[in-house]
Amino acid sequence: MPANERNLHPVNLAPDWSPDSWRTRTALQMPVYPDAGELARVQDELHALPPLVTSWEIMALKQQLAEAQEGRRFLLQGGDCAENFADCNSAVISNRLKVLLQMSLVLVHGLRLPVVRVGRFAGQYAKPRSADTESRDGTTLPTYRGDMVNAPEFTAAARIPDPRRMVKAHARSAMTMNFVRSLIDGGFADLHHPEYWDLGWVGHSPLAEDYQRMVGNIGEAVRFMETLSGTEVHNLNRVDFFTSHEALLLPYEEAFTRQVPRQWGWFNLSTHFPWIGMRTAAIGGAHAEYFRGIRNPIAVKVGPTVAPDELLRLIDLLNPDDEPGRLSLICRMGAPRVADRLPPLLDAVKRDGRRVLWICDPMHGNTESTSNGYKTRRFDNIRSEIEQTFDLHVAAGTRLGGVHLELTGEDVTECTGGARDLGEIDLERAYRSSVDPRLNYEQSLEIAMAIVRKQAQLKPPIKA
Repeated sequence: MPANERNLHPVNLAPDWSPDSWRTRTALQMPVYPDAGELARVQDELHALPPLVTSWEIMALKQQLAEAQEGRRFLLQGGDCAENFADCNSAVISNRLKVLLQMSLVLVHGLRLPVVRVGRFAGQYAKPRSADTESRDGTTLPTYRGDMVNAPEFTAAARIPDPRRMVKAHARSAMTMNFVRSLIDGGFADLHHPEYWDLGWVGHSPLAEDYQRMVGNIGEAVRFMETLSGTEVHNLNRVDFFTSHEALLLPYEEAFTRQVPRQWGWFNLSTHFPWIGMRTAAIGGAHAEYFRGIRNPIAVKVGPTVAPDELLRLIDLLNPDDEPGRLSLICRMGAPRVADRLPPLLDAVKRDGRRVLWICDPMHGNTESTSNGYKTRRFDNIRSEIEQTFDLHVAAGTRLGGVHLELTGEDVTECTGGARDLGEIDLERAYRSSVDPRLNYEQSLEIAMAIVRKQAQLKPPIKA
């Protein structure tokens, strides 16, 4: 049935669906709570708490993602690999917001497109793991699954999954959202003053001069427009900002899945933009079952082992009506594999005529371990995967509509390479991540500039 003839306004996306229907399916990457009664009590408590986002914010994001699908916007999605409770403080949150604002400024200036800004925060407190247990010196304990589940200390008490941590995660997500909204509404994102976004520790960066030149050009352009019009240009003192997280812990997501007045269907009100991770994207699994029934725009991580027919079946399940802005595919192949693994997927989705937003995650497919025992990512591989992905989309006649990055505004040394050419020995100086390595501010800004340079080399994008 052609997309324009499909019913896009059913009573529910799936009449046979309910917020708890995922419980009839196999749920991977879920902790085993020792007290089922306490888990149920915590869920009841969460269900009574206020939501973190609103349905109209969710629908506004869906519209912007639909425009990104058409090449009229570009998505920047970024933040911590896994938030932790200790980092819920004003300095960490404002620095994270600063780096995303600066990156979006570079992209807006270079791509000549509005940027959809989505943070990986205010809910990214749970993480999938490759193993259920961890062993040290002959002792085996449950693996650390993020602060929403258990604690990182290697003790039996710390590693017991505790459902009360979901309440703590909600509280810290709410505080994060409140502070971000206050900053934005208070003029923190004012384009009249992008110099407010500087992070002092990178004033001596090799990139600083290029960035300051760009800031100056934008400031002159704003002043020119206001002089020409004789009035202040509106909507430059604030930006739209949305949140996202991997909806891994389904009891938590279920508690915030609600119906709202004057809207049909169900919304996950814990975040604007939830996604399914690569380890939990099985078509018959609990996470796919949960996601098929919510009205939020959603995303799926797509790895190198996904076959084209499998991806098409997943698209049919999650977006059967081909709704604009509904489904994004976040591809994380790895720089050595992307040229082989991505084109068959692009061709299959294009031939099937499905409407998706293609996003590049150049982080997760490029993780490696160093000789001194650190998990890291090479900056050159991250940049290479992005650049190759742009080229592959042009060759396929499709469009890369965004990037998904793990980054921080802190002065960390977790990824090697970049403008300062960090090496393995530098990782020892400021490696702070409890799970995956992140780009620091300087490397993040360099990635934004690399995206602009790559797009400038390409012909105008082909309409998909």
